[in-house]
Amino acid sequence: MKATLALALPACLLFLACNQPVTSYGNAQKTETVNADFGSTDLQMIAETMVTSLLASGKLEPDAAEPGKPPVVAVARVVNSTSEHIDTKSITDKIRTALVKSGKVRFSALDAQADLLRQYRLQGVLADDATAKGAGKQVGTKYILRGDIASIVKNQGRTKDVYYKLTLNLVEVETAIIQWAEEKEIRKESVRKIIAF
Repeated sequence: MKATLALALPACLLFLACNQPVTSYGNAQKTETVNADFGSTDLQMIAETMVTSLLASGKLEPDAAEPGKPPVVAVARVVNSTSEHIDTKSITDKIRTALVKSGKVRFSALDAQADLLRQYRLQGVLADDATAKGAGKQVGTKYILRGDIASIVKNQGRTKDVYYKLTLNLVEVETAIIQWAEEKEIRKESVRKIIAF
Protein backbone atom coordinates (compact mmCIF):
# COMPACT_ATOMS: atom_id res chain seq x y z
CA MET A 1 0.00 0.00 0.00
CA LYS A 2 2.81 2.38 0.95
CA ALA A 3 4.69 1.55 -2.26
CA THR A 4 1.60 2.27 -4.36
CA LEU A 5 1.07 5.58 -2.54
CA ALA A 6 4.75 6.46 -2.97
CA LEU A 7 4.44 5.92 -6.73
CA ALA A 8 1.04 7.65 -7.04
CA LEU A 9 2.05 10.83 -5.18
CA PRO A 10 4.86 11.87 -7.59
CA ALA A 11 2.61 11.02 -10.56
CA CYS A 12 -0.14 13.27 -9.14
CA LEU A 13 2.33 16.09 -8.48
CA LEU A 14 3.72 15.74 -12.01
CA PHE A 15 0.18 15.85 -13.46
CA LEU A 16 -0.66 18.97 -11.45
CA ALA A 17 2.60 20.68 -12.45
CA CYS A 18 2.08 19.86 -16.12
CA ASN A 19 -1.55 20.97 -15.97
CA GLN A 20 -0.71 24.55 -14.92
CA PRO A 21 -1.16 27.24 -17.59
CA VAL A 22 1.86 28.95 -19.06
CA THR A 23 1.30 32.70 -19.28
CA SER A 24 3.11 35.09 -21.57
CA TYR A 25 2.54 38.52 -23.09
CA GLY A 26 1.23 38.68 -26.62
CA ASN A 27 0.61 41.30 -29.27
CA ALA A 28 -2.60 43.23 -28.43
CA GLN A 29 -3.18 43.79 -32.18
CA LYS A 30 -2.95 40.09 -33.07
CA THR A 31 -6.17 38.56 -34.40
CA GLU A 32 -7.90 36.73 -31.58
CA THR A 33 -9.62 33.49 -32.63
CA VAL A 34 -10.09 31.56 -29.38
CA ASN A 35 -13.83 31.17 -29.98
CA ALA A 36 -16.78 32.85 -31.73
CA ASP A 37 -17.62 35.13 -28.77
CA PHE A 38 -17.09 38.88 -29.00
CA GLY A 39 -13.38 39.57 -28.47
CA SER A 40 -10.58 42.12 -28.64
CA THR A 41 -10.21 41.93 -32.43
CA ASP A 42 -13.93 42.66 -32.85
CA LEU A 43 -13.66 45.67 -30.53
CA GLN A 44 -10.65 47.01 -32.46
CA MET A 45 -12.31 46.55 -35.87
CA ILE A 46 -15.50 48.25 -34.70
CA ALA A 47 -13.66 51.24 -33.21
CA GLU A 48 -11.49 51.71 -36.30
CA THR A 49 -14.49 51.60 -38.65
CA MET A 50 -16.54 54.04 -36.58
CA VAL A 51 -13.75 56.57 -36.01
CA THR A 52 -12.61 56.56 -39.66
CA SER A 53 -16.18 56.98 -40.92
CA LEU A 54 -17.12 59.75 -38.48
CA LEU A 55 -13.95 61.79 -39.11
CA ALA A 56 -14.39 61.46 -42.89
CA SER A 57 -18.10 62.38 -42.77
CA GLY A 58 -17.61 66.13 -42.38
CA LYS A 59 -20.53 66.19 -39.92
CA LEU A 60 -18.52 67.32 -36.89
CA GLU A 61 -19.24 71.03 -37.25
CA PRO A 62 -18.17 73.54 -34.57
CA ASP A 63 -20.82 75.08 -32.36
CA ALA A 64 -21.82 78.61 -33.47
CA ALA A 65 -21.13 79.82 -29.91
CA GLU A 66 -17.51 78.59 -30.16
CA PRO A 67 -16.31 79.19 -33.72
CA GLY A 68 -12.97 77.59 -34.57
CA LYS A 69 -13.18 75.08 -31.70
CA PRO A 70 -13.93 71.38 -32.16
CA PRO A 71 -17.53 70.47 -31.29
CA VAL A 72 -18.36 68.95 -27.91
CA VAL A 73 -19.72 65.40 -28.00
CA ALA A 74 -21.17 63.28 -25.22
CA VAL A 75 -21.08 59.50 -25.41
CA ALA A 76 -24.09 57.49 -24.32
CA ARG A 77 -23.41 53.88 -23.50
CA VAL A 78 -23.82 51.42 -26.36
CA VAL A 79 -26.86 49.22 -25.68
CA ASN A 80 -26.05 45.52 -25.65
CA SER A 81 -28.91 43.75 -27.46
CA THR A 82 -27.02 40.45 -27.67
CA SER A 83 -27.48 37.41 -25.43
CA GLU A 84 -23.76 37.60 -24.59
CA HIS A 85 -22.04 39.71 -21.95
CA ILE A 86 -20.19 42.42 -23.90
CA ASP A 87 -18.36 45.25 -22.16
CA THR A 88 -19.89 48.08 -24.19
CA LYS A 89 -18.03 50.69 -22.12
CA SER A 90 -14.79 49.36 -23.62
CA ILE A 91 -16.23 49.95 -27.10
CA THR A 92 -17.18 53.57 -26.38
CA ASP A 93 -13.93 54.23 -24.49
CA LYS A 94 -11.86 53.04 -27.46
CA ILE A 95 -13.88 55.17 -29.91
CA ARG A 96 -13.74 58.22 -27.62
CA THR A 97 -9.97 57.91 -27.10
CA ALA A 98 -9.28 57.73 -30.85
CA LEU A 99 -11.55 60.72 -31.53
CA VAL A 100 -9.93 62.81 -28.78
CA LYS A 101 -6.48 61.99 -30.19
CA SER A 102 -7.65 63.21 -33.61
CA GLY A 103 -8.06 66.73 -32.17
CA LYS A 104 -11.33 67.16 -34.09
CA VAL A 105 -13.67 66.53 -31.17
CA ARG A 106 -13.96 67.48 -27.52
CA PHE A 107 -15.94 65.26 -25.17
CA SER A 108 -18.31 66.11 -22.37
CA ALA A 109 -17.89 63.79 -19.39
CA LEU A 110 -21.56 62.75 -19.09
CA ASP A 111 -20.61 59.75 -16.98
CA ALA A 112 -18.79 62.01 -14.49
CA GLN A 113 -21.73 64.31 -13.63
CA ALA A 114 -22.20 62.90 -10.11
CA ASP A 115 -18.47 63.33 -9.39
CA LEU A 116 -18.53 66.88 -10.77
CA LEU A 117 -21.52 67.87 -8.60
CA ARG A 118 -19.77 66.45 -5.52
CA GLN A 119 -16.62 68.40 -6.42
CA TYR A 120 -18.60 71.66 -6.86
CA ARG A 121 -20.11 71.21 -3.39
CA LEU A 122 -16.73 70.45 -1.81
CA GLN A 123 -15.00 73.39 -3.49
CA GLY A 124 -17.82 75.70 -2.45
CA VAL A 125 -17.08 74.83 1.16
CA LEU A 126 -13.37 73.98 1.26
CA ALA A 127 -11.59 75.76 -1.61
CA ASP A 128 -10.25 79.29 -1.68
CA ASP A 129 -12.84 81.59 -3.30
CA ALA A 130 -10.27 82.79 -5.86
CA THR A 131 -9.66 79.25 -7.19
CA ALA A 132 -12.97 77.47 -6.45
CA LYS A 133 -14.73 76.07 -9.51
CA GLY A 134 -18.50 76.15 -9.51
CA ALA A 135 -21.41 74.87 -11.54
CA GLY A 136 -22.83 76.76 -14.49
CA LYS A 137 -19.74 77.00 -16.68
CA GLN A 138 -19.78 73.64 -18.43
CA VAL A 139 -19.61 73.86 -22.19
CA GLY A 140 -22.84 72.74 -23.82
CA THR A 141 -22.86 69.48 -25.74
CA LYS A 142 -23.56 69.78 -29.47
CA TYR A 143 -23.82 66.04 -30.25
CA ILE A 144 -24.56 62.75 -28.53
CA LEU A 145 -22.93 59.57 -29.84
CA ARG A 146 -25.15 56.57 -29.14
CA GLY A 147 -25.47 53.06 -30.45
CA ASP A 148 -26.57 49.46 -30.22
CA ILE A 149 -24.86 46.10 -30.68
CA ALA A 150 -26.95 43.11 -31.74
CA SER A 151 -26.16 39.53 -32.68
CA ILE A 152 -27.66 36.49 -34.36
CA VAL A 153 -26.34 33.12 -33.17
CA LYS A 154 -26.89 29.86 -35.04
CA ASN A 155 -25.78 26.39 -33.96
CA GLN A 156 -25.74 23.39 -36.27
CA GLY A 157 -24.09 20.24 -34.99
CA ARG A 158 -20.52 21.13 -34.09
CA THR A 159 -20.66 24.50 -35.90
CA LYS A 160 -21.49 27.82 -34.24
CA ASP A 161 -22.08 30.87 -36.44
CA VAL A 162 -22.29 34.33 -34.84
CA TYR A 163 -23.20 37.55 -36.64
CA TYR A 164 -22.60 40.87 -34.82
CA LYS A 165 -23.77 44.31 -35.93
CA LEU A 166 -22.88 47.56 -34.18
CA THR A 167 -24.79 50.68 -35.22
CA LEU A 168 -23.63 54.11 -34.06
CA ASN A 169 -25.49 57.42 -34.49
CA LEU A 170 -24.35 61.03 -34.03
CA VAL A 171 -27.40 62.98 -32.82
CA GLU A 172 -27.44 66.78 -32.80
CA VAL A 173 -28.75 67.81 -29.36
CA GLU A 174 -30.52 71.00 -30.45
CA THR A 175 -32.48 69.47 -33.33
CA ALA A 176 -32.51 65.75 -32.37
CA ILE A 177 -31.51 65.06 -35.99
CA ILE A 178 -29.24 62.07 -36.66
CA GLN A 179 -26.37 63.75 -38.50
CA TRP A 180 -24.29 60.61 -39.09
CA ALA A 181 -24.81 56.85 -38.82
CA GLU A 182 -22.51 53.92 -39.41
CA GLU A 183 -22.63 50.19 -38.85
CA LYS A 184 -20.01 47.48 -38.66
CA GLU A 185 -20.88 43.84 -39.31
CA ILE A 186 -18.77 40.90 -38.16
CA ARG A 187 -19.40 37.20 -38.82
CA LYS A 188 -17.53 34.48 -36.92
CA GLU A 189 -17.69 30.71 -37.16
CA SER A 190 -16.25 28.10 -34.84
CA VAL A 191 -16.28 24.33 -35.20
CA ARG A 192 -15.83 22.04 -32.20
CA LYS A 193 -13.18 19.41 -32.77
CA ILE A 194 -13.95 15.71 -32.40
CA ILE A 195 -11.86 14.23 -29.60
CA ALA A 196 -10.75 10.70 -30.49
CA PHE A 197 -9.71 8.26 -27.77
